Amino acid sequence: MKTPVLFDTLTRSDQPLTPDDGETFRFYCCGPTVYGPAHIGNFRTFLIQDVLRRVIEAGGVKTKHVRNITDVDDKTIRQSEAEGKSLNEFTAYWLERFHADCAALNLLPPHVEPSAVEHIPSQIHMIEQLIDKGHAYVADDGSVYYRVSSFERYGRLSNLQGREITTAGPGAAQSDDEYDRESAADFALWKAHKPEDGPNAWPSPWGDGRPGWHMECSAMSVEYLGDTFDLHGGGVDLIFPHHENEIAQSEAATGKPFARIWFHSAHLMVEGSKMSKSLGNLYTLEDVRAKGFDPMALRYVMISGHYRQSLNFTWDSLKAAQSALRRLQQLDADLARAADGQAVSGTTDWGPFEPVYDALADNLNTPDALGRLFTAMHEVERQLHGRTVGAEEAALLRSQFTQALNLFGFSLATDDQKAAPEEIQRLAQERWDAKQARDFARADELRTKVTEHGWTIRDAKDGYELVRS
Repeated sequence: MKTPVLFDTLTRSDQPLTPDDGETFRFYCCGPTVYGPAHIGNFRTFLIQDVLRRVIEAGGVKTKHVRNITDVDDKTIRQSEAEGKSLNEFTAYWLERFHADCAALNLLPPHVEPSAVEHIPSQIHMIEQLIDKGHAYVADDGSVYYRVSSFERYGRLSNLQGREITTAGPGAAQSDDEYDRESAADFALWKAHKPEDGPNAWPSPWGDGRPGWHMECSAMSVEYLGDTFDLHGGGVDLIFPHHENEIAQSEAATGKPFARIWFHSAHLMVEGSKMSKSLGNLYTLEDVRAKGFDPMALRYVMISGHYRQSLNFTWDSLKAAQSALRRLQQLDADLARAADGQAVSGTTDWGPFEPVYDALADNLNTPDALGRLFTAMHEVERQLHGRTVGAEEAALLRSQFTQALNLFGFSLATDDQKAAPEEIQRLAQERWDAKQARDFARADELRTKVTEHGWTIRDAKDGYELVRS
């Protein structure tokens, strides 16, 4: 099988995704700030990262996936104080909501999910290293700042090299986690406690306070993946200053290269506009469900465009995605019926679906891979309709089809279908089969039985949906 390659933001070239230690591909992804529900733009990045992990693992390589939780920063503190809740109570609620959304979208859980609060001692230790090596200094109020001018390689990731980078002293240094993208001033490693922070402060050699936002990712990635690891991912909005600052503070502290490959996903647009609170288009998974769409339809849309290009989300695109998913469901049902109870597990043969893996291995080309998936499906459907597929071959094809679907992370059961009793699912499938055989009397009889149990069958061109009545 092909070794996957990916565009590296640092070298601006395609790089093979091979583990540096020859065994486990170690990668770190910037996770959510848990102060509210994650919006669909956040999930585009997490879903693309999920597909990447699936492709690497499908190629036979083990992974170690670390994704952090930001549970202390300006936003979490400000919002928890406004709601009169402890920081832990406030962030725990939103973390639980995030995990539920991840499960609904069929995201693989990371192998490690460290929280910033739980790793404050590690962050303090790294800050001490930076001060000792002359890369950081303590301001009069007890805050600690990174001295950008001390790191000659600053700006490589964001292509700032060759431009003038202005540094500033403590009075003008960047103090907020909510940064200005164009700022290139010294940045906060430790923020001295302020009255508006309430009880949210931790002791340090420089006084009570808390870490700056950039510090958590450096400390936790080094702790769980080592000084140098294989890949670091996030949205393009994190390239500068967050990831640029991570490189500077990590390499200055350890004296070693940080991440070998940098992986960034482009912005999500909504109906042709930038996502923003003022436009009211910061949609969440709950908003998608409220309009009657299944989470798998959102997953389909979010990975349908190439990760390096902006994706325009529309409600019509969700309708098209649900139609495509019905076709996937129908082929799976047709193959299951043709297999007649036979099953194949653990096959390494991709059969007609191997081009799907090849497209994903080539810079995670999801639109090309989806096109190849439906091309392969068309050929399988042709064979099924021509009745040239025996039970054993159908079982093998179904296993290969499932492997291909797993690359995308598609779960074929909708929210309602997952909740429907097995007997209702069986009746609905029998009714569809009767309709396809033009036995309309039997189909009507089975539809009535399903309806009597509180469920409705909604037909579409390529399949059907089960929904609660």
